[in-house]
Amino acid sequence: MRPLPANPAEIARLIPHQGRMCLLEAVLECTPGRIRCRARSHHDPANPLASGGALLSPTAIEYAAQAMALHGALNVREGVIGRPGYIASARDVKLHVPRLDEVLGELIVEAENLAGNERQVAYRFAVRDEAGQPLVEGRVTVVLDTALPA
Repeated sequence: MRPLPANPAEIARLIPHQGRMCLLEAVLECTPGRIRCRARSHHDPANPLASGGALLSPTAIEYAAQAMALHGALNVREGVIGRPGYIASARDVKLHVPRLDEVLGELIVEAENLAGNERQVAYRFAVRDEAGQPLVEGRVTVVLDTALPA
């Protein structure tokens, strides 16, 4: 496993999301099976996922997807380049709050690798407030190395 990134700039070098679209701030823990990250970007009035001045809770899926991408990048073997992926499905998503921008403090973003192969990977995710209360949780399947139609 690679060393854990110490700041958002290091995270941005490992995932395809750049600038304000890189939502994660720090990696708190990473093992071969799971990752736990911290984010404060839900307080940013210029958050690119905000709509009508609100950051609605379904955007937590993107926070989780970035944690999954980061988990994959941190767990690739030395000399291997991470592979791009696209969310194919989100299932059993539970929205415990209507908005993320109203959540005080930090977001804790957790993703657990459930299964995967060279073509797809499945994760369980949870986005919690800093007290540990669930905000959004569910499962995501990511398809790897899939060309998008032109």
